Formats: sequence, structure tokens, C-alpha cells
Amino acid sequence: MVLCLPLVACVERFGGLPFRVLHHLGYPLADRVALLGGLDAENVRKALIEIRRRLPHALLQLNEMSEPTGEESALSHWMAHSSTGERRLSCRAPVHLISEADRQEVSGDPRYKLRRARKRIAACGAVVRRITPDASTMGPLLQAISEVEAVSWKGDEGVGIFADERHRTWMDQAFTALAAQGLVRAVVLELDGRCISYRLGLLEQGRLYDYNLAFLPQYADLGSGRVLLEEWIRWGLDDNWRWIDASRVSLENSSHQLHERMTGQLEHWRWSFYSWQPSGVALGLALRFWQRLKPSLQKWRARRAASAVKPTPAAAAVAAPVAAPVSKKAATPSEKIMEGEHASTRHS
Repeated sequence: MVLCLPLVACVERFGGLPFRVLHHLGYPLADRVALLGGLDAENVRKALIEIRRRLPHALLQLNEMSEPTGEESALSHWMAHSSTGERRLSCRAPVHLISEADRQEVSGDPRYKLRRARKRIAACGAVVRRITPDASTMGPLLQAISEVEAVSWKGDEGVGIFADERHRTWMDQAFTALAAQGLVRAVVLELDGRCISYRLGLLEQGRLYDYNLAFLPQYADLGSGRVLLEEWIRWGLDDNWRWIDASRVSLENSSHQLHERMTGQLEHWRWSFYSWQPSGVALGLALRFWQRLKPSLQKWRARRAASAVKPTPAAAAVAAPVAAPVSKKAATPSEKIMEGEHASTRHS
């Protein structure tokens, strides 16, 4: 065997038309994907030919592929053997190298946010627990955290890992199998024996992947996410882990708290390979056309938006009204700073 790449086929619509698309197993729930195999250029080409022979398709798309910095990916050879190929950055995931320095209190603004969060948690009587589930205890743990996710903003927006029955079944099977191998870790915040916040992770070769988190909305101001992230690092110190890895974040405006502690980043890429079948050629040509049209369309929309807000000559001639004096009381900012500013649903 020269390559292990489990794939799933599905039908997706582009412009209202159906196309057969291949994704890696676990899409869209997999946070990171790596090729298992050692391939030279010739074997890479043969692997793609075999995939297209056994699973005819218009598009083969591999998301969240991480690559060593400065090294050419084996997948780059597939670009030359596709009617159209695209490589696009998905995200830059922050990572933290655990060191003896982590035994000291973190410096800067994160220190004060962490102190406030700990005080709030202590005041309400909640406690932090470390959990290493096995196959028999993984089910009850997933049930507890899925109930938290369901009422969190992830549940409201339908973006959680337990968003529907299909996802729930997949997560139950995958995490139970992983727990049987001792690869699952969780840190939970409990109040009166009930889970109110959690971080779920996977540990592999000394690297803890921070896969999922959620908390009950009524406890948003506790700032539990930051405390549980700190617990990951302390656990890593105790058990000699090497890395805390954010696993995946948003490409733009990521609010993952590991950004505050990161010592590096890992880039994720999305590779798209359009086949030489008529459907693949057509879909690839449509992509190229859109890529050429998009900049002009964006400029046209920007000009249209600017002209829509441009004042008319008659409106510009109207004198601006004199502003009424503002009282000191109204101008004084509120002295109460809500903790939600530092522990919103997006930050924990």
C-alpha cells in the first residue's frame, strides 16, 4: 500500500446542477487531515488515476490538509493531472508548545482575565474536572456535553458537532472507538454535579487537539473557556504532553483563546481537483470564469454602494443643525464593565 485515503462520494449542486463530488472521510466534521503514505511523483499520479477509475467524479476536494512549512505537498502533482486545480488557505490554527515557563502565571492581559474567571468560578462553587473516558464511559460523557452544546450558540445556529442525527451518530461511533484506544481527553466545569462548560480533545503522540467546546449561556460571564484552556496546559505539564493545538479556527476574525498563548501556527489548505470528465471540465471552467468575474463584480458593487450613499446637491446645501449641549451625566461612561466583553459566547 502506498496511500491510505478514505473517501466518501456525494452529489452536490452548483448553479442548481448536480455534480458528483468526493470528500475525505469525516467531512465536514474533521478538523485536520493528513495523507498516510509515502509517494513519489509517479505513484502519486497512479493513485489519482486509480481514484478516478474506481470512483468517477467531477470534483475531488480535500479540506483541512496541513503541510510542513517549506515542503512541497505530494498533492501538488495532482494539479498537473487535473482539468482545473485549486489550492486555497482554510485557516491558520494557533498552537502552543508546552514548556516549564507554563508553570508560571501567564503575563499581560490574559493574566487578569484568567484571575477574574477563577474568582467567578470559585464564587459560584463550580469545580474543574479532568476526564479520560474509555469505551464504556464515553457515551454518558457525550450525552452530557451534547446537552450543553444544544442550548449554546452552536446549537442555536446549528453548527455544533451534534447538530443533527447523522452527525450525532458519527460522533458517538468515532469518539467511542477513540476512547477505547485511550485517545480522548476532556476538561469540564461542573456545578452541583452538572456539566456547565467543557472542552473536548484528542491526544495523539503528545499533542492535544482542542476539538470542541461549549457552555451554558447563563454562565457565559464566568469566562470558563479560558480557565479550561489553562487546565489543558497544566494537564500537559503533569503528563508530559508537548503541544496544545487549536485543531481548527476561522480564517478571519478567529477568537480562539489559544491565540493569546500561541507559540506558532499551522496552515490548513483546501485542495480541489477537477477531473477530465465532461462534468469536471465544465465545473472547472465555471470556477475559472467566476474567479475572473469576481473582482470586477466586487468593484461594481462598491461603486454602486458609494453612489447610493453620496448626498444629493440639495441635501448638501441644507445647513447642519446645531448640536444641543450634552450633560456631564450623560457623557460619563458607565463604570460597570461587563465580563461578557471578555467571555462572550465566541471567546470561551
